[in-house]
Amino acid sequence: MDALDLARWQFGITTVYHFLFVPITIGMSLLVALIQTAWFRTGKPAYKRAAKFWGKLLLINFAMGVVTGIVQEFQFGMNWSSYSRFVGDIFGAPLAIEALLAFFLESTFLGLWIFGWDRLSKGLHLMCIWLVAIGTMLSAYFILAANSFMQWPVGFAERNGRAELTDFAAVLTNKVVLATFPHTIFGAWLSGGVILMAVSAYHLGRKRDLDVFRPSLRLGAWTALISFALVFVSGDTLGKIMTETQPMKMAAAEALYETAQPAPFSLFTIGTLDGTEPIFSLEIPGFLSYLATGSFDGKVEGINDLQAQYEQRFGPGDYRPYIPVTYWGFRLMIGFGALAALVALVLLWVTRKGRLPDKPWLWRGAVWAVILPSLAHSFGWIFTEMGRQPWLVFSVMQTPDGVSPAVGSGTVLISLIGFTLLYGALAVVEVGLMIKYGKAGPPPEEEPRDADKLAFAY
Repeated sequence: MDALDLARWQFGITTVYHFLFVPITIGMSLLVALIQTAWFRTGKPAYKRAAKFWGKLLLINFAMGVVTGIVQEFQFGMNWSSYSRFVGDIFGAPLAIEALLAFFLESTFLGLWIFGWDRLSKGLHLMCIWLVAIGTMLSAYFILAANSFMQWPVGFAERNGRAELTDFAAVLTNKVVLATFPHTIFGAWLSGGVILMAVSAYHLGRKRDLDVFRPSLRLGAWTALISFALVFVSGDTLGKIMTETQPMKMAAAEALYETAQPAPFSLFTIGTLDGTEPIFSLEIPGFLSYLATGSFDGKVEGINDLQAQYEQRFGPGDYRPYIPVTYWGFRLMIGFGALAALVALVLLWVTRKGRLPDKPWLWRGAVWAVILPSLAHSFGWIFTEMGRQPWLVFSVMQTPDGVSPAVGSGTVLISLIGFTLLYGALAVVEVGLMIKYGKAGPPPEEEPRDADKLAFAY
């Protein structure tokens, strides 16, 4: 593989890996804030124990997310210097605000929350965790604003071979980010809910700390179920925005090769090896038209027609993404999210009215459900970024034009291997810590007050 392919693989691996931690941090910070609010209002010791227990897992995940996120920014200058030079004036602004405002907000108040137990007043301490939750969502917004410029560039003028910022408000209110942000946040809440659900299921299967884990399981399951419904609704809105801004991505998501009115939704499609036409397809009539246009009789342009239009607009070239990746990425994103919601629904049913079934297979299945939201997020990001290809910035810069011209394939390969091995080691550490402290359970009701007992924060 050449330097371009290796650079793409490296950025894809580091981005997907980093995004394993981001939704869990966003989701769990909100849930810890809700649990601590319940303790603040009721004074029940079980809620305080639950807040400390889930906060411990939140801290482990937050630290790993910070470490893995830094590597992404290095790559802009290392492997994608031409892209950074072209778009840095725009891309740097929301990222700088994210670091200076949102990240400092969440990290500062997370530190106060860690060491504030029994030192700050209950109300002030509660405010800290809520500011952490708000900070994580602000971070997500600014990062998504930068990414949305790549999907639908606005608020700039191209001068002297660079994209110069002309309207920062337009960048922050890009129609893509306004649709992407709620979809991402609801997905993050789904991740947080499933973490509570899965870890609680482990302990409930062993009849441990029922006063902590039964409410936690039901909170997590309700959060997962409601969040999936919100993901579905926001995804419908995002699909229509995607059809408006990147019709090729929508066509590729459904393997729709020819323009259709009405357009069917393909549940399963097999295409030719060159990806130009389908061989077999199982379809729901008119449903793609609804997803794309809001009408079951709407017109949806196909891959082949869009390819011809793009050749006329941008010149000769292949403007189709890799169809199997976009097609299956789209479906796996939805499928794994739906499975997580289904597990939540089952757990809510079997634990209704104080029930606690003695079915080991049920609790084991709920524990394994912890991987479902992460798979959904990973396939969703792969679909989002691969569906934009061959554009790095849609309609403005193609991916081969953004790679560093002076960095050879050998250099990129060495860094790719190094980062992959490092991330593999970090994965072992992350999973080991989460399992260790997840199995340990919540702290006892009465704890020594000296500072040494706050070592759980590390």
